[in-house]
Amino acid sequence: MPAEPAVDERPAAPVPDTYRQTLARLRAAQKPAGRGAPAYPIYVNRRLGRFIAAAAFRAGLTPNQVTAISAAMTFTAILLLALVPPTFLLGVAVTALLAAGYAFDSADGQVARLRGGGSAAGEWLDHVVDAIKSSTLHGAVLITAYRFLVPADQRGWLLVPLGFMAVSAVSFSVFLLNDLLKAARSRRDTTSVIRTGSTPLRSLAGAPTDYGVLVYVFLLLGLPGPFLVVYSLLFLAHLGYLVLALPKWFRDMRSLETPA
Repeated sequence: MPAEPAVDERPAAPVPDTYRQTLARLRAAQKPAGRGAPAYPIYVNRRLGRFIAAAAFRAGLTPNQVTAISAAMTFTAILLLALVPPTFLLGVAVTALLAAGYAFDSADGQVARLRGGGSAAGEWLDHVVDAIKSSTLHGAVLITAYRFLVPADQRGWLLVPLGFMAVSAVSFSVFLLNDLLKAARSRRDTTSVIRTGSTPLRSLAGAPTDYGVLVYVFLLLGLPGPFLVVYSLLFLAHLGYLVLALPKWFRDMRSLETPA
């Protein structure tokens, strides 16, 4: 799910007296979850991001600085994954860095709201980082699998991270395109209804397709067999979700068309 847009240049609002008051402001301004949004971003990552955002805001950090911290953590993990032989400790380090980067990714948009709103430049930067992350992470899996995990007579498995890379790129692009078209339509036609909000059942059903779940698969790096199996199952879940969702999203776009 694309992260919340950031802002950089707007002046910060007056800082509340306490950290707790800052958290209260964030809770009050929290956006509703997208329809069918997975459970991890709603119930875990958004809350972690809220604590980070409150601290970052009070420390005077801008949203783009928070985005840069997120990117540094994420791409450090990706480089470690690609370059270092897989072990249990490496898996823990990669997972911790990816999870922390994801939490900071949620925090930048929340800092933006504390500072008065988002900007096009901040949103662009946030989405560019997400686009790079969504592809290079699977590229790193491809590299480490080729170098360390997959025997020469089983190299056909390398098609899995290649496929995962393609599915991630397409999914990310379509998510953004859906949001842009719906937003453009809602500005032209005030009678348009954009359905928002999620339910626990929808959130749990979408859990296998969430980046927050993928992050924790890397705890299995020290166990090549289980890692390859679980990673493959997640790829199938992402692929199946995309194949089933594309017709539905097409119908959604058709419903936005103005009747002749």
